[in-house]
Amino acid sequence: MERRNFLTAAAGLVALPTLSTVAQAAVQPDLRGANRIKFAAVGLNHGHIYGQVEAVIRGGGELTSFYAKEPDLAAAFAKRYPQVKQARSEQEILDDKSIQLVVSAGIPVDRAPLGIRVMRAGKDYMSDKPGITTLDQLAEVRKVQRETKRIYSIMYSERFENRATVKAGELVKESAIGKVIQTIGLGPHRISLMSRPDWFFDKKQFGGILCDIGSHQFDQFLYFTGSTKADVVASEVGNVHYPQHPQFEDFGDVMVRGNGGMGYVRVDWFSPEGLKTWGDGRLTILGTDGYIEIRKNIDITKSDKGNHLYLVNQKETRYIDCADVPLPYGQQLVDDVLNRTETAMSQAHCFLATELALKAQKQAEVVKLKV
Repeated sequence: MERRNFLTAAAGLVALPTLSTVAQAAVQPDLRGANRIKFAAVGLNHGHIYGQVEAVIRGGGELTSFYAKEPDLAAAFAKRYPQVKQARSEQEILDDKSIQLVVSAGIPVDRAPLGIRVMRAGKDYMSDKPGITTLDQLAEVRKVQRETKRIYSIMYSERFENRATVKAGELVKESAIGKVIQTIGLGPHRISLMSRPDWFFDKKQFGGILCDIGSHQFDQFLYFTGSTKADVVASEVGNVHYPQHPQFEDFGDVMVRGNGGMGYVRVDWFSPEGLKTWGDGRLTILGTDGYIEIRKNIDITKSDKGNHLYLVNQKETRYIDCADVPLPYGQQLVDDVLNRTETAMSQAHCFLATELALKAQKQAEVVKLKV
């Protein structure tokens, strides 16, 4: 079919919302200003903190205070949220009984210890990914979470903050492609070398490439295959292009197998400068009756914008522009804080996705290439 005719026909199909889309729009309003819970931000070392904060605000959370030990990071955050109190210390926030949730995008190695302190202070916690950087940290986080019954959530933004991926979840639940067999997750990133802090290149600080940006892919693998148990079949990592940073990794890939399906992951720091976004992230979900391909941030064939979804099944080939699909994570997390539920993400899922990333990283074969 001629491309223009295909896109015109696809647009007509997109105009017909599914029942689940209508239902989700009805139950996922923007609750900005509802002040359903009070929350704080501690650790602002990664720009993801702004997406984390905005998700909770959309869900009805009221940002009341923040703390960062770095003056430049604190100043930038205060400029963005001038009405929010700057705490004098982390402890001031932990001692504030009105605060129910703490969000953090600190240096990755520091996120789990902070989460432990937050849970022991009687508060729930939402970390940027990776939320945990070693298996020892994971064991301690699991122990404290069991003891305190607090929420330890990791914001996997490539699923929670990408509208096409949210839409794919709806379609999979509706059996639009039958039983999911495999996911293929590609996570290329632009390195922007000169803008990165020192910790970015230190494996002890960021955990390794599979622990860090690979963590998104393990979350999506478990979510779309419905796996509750899984093992790493094989993994490899390498630093093939940045010898001036010997503790850095710029490439990694993994094969994983679960009780609900199989998966392949490839992540790298090789997005070229000519690409009009930080990374051409893609996810392919293979089912028994079809497949879904998501182009998360750009479709280089026709659009510089993101949130593209292609659906192919026994009935149709369809393109869906997902720009208006609601993002439910923020509201669901606030609901969970209030109701002590697990609607945003189960604790078991959160920890299993992390465990897979950490095991893949630990057992990875180091590949050395001459380039």
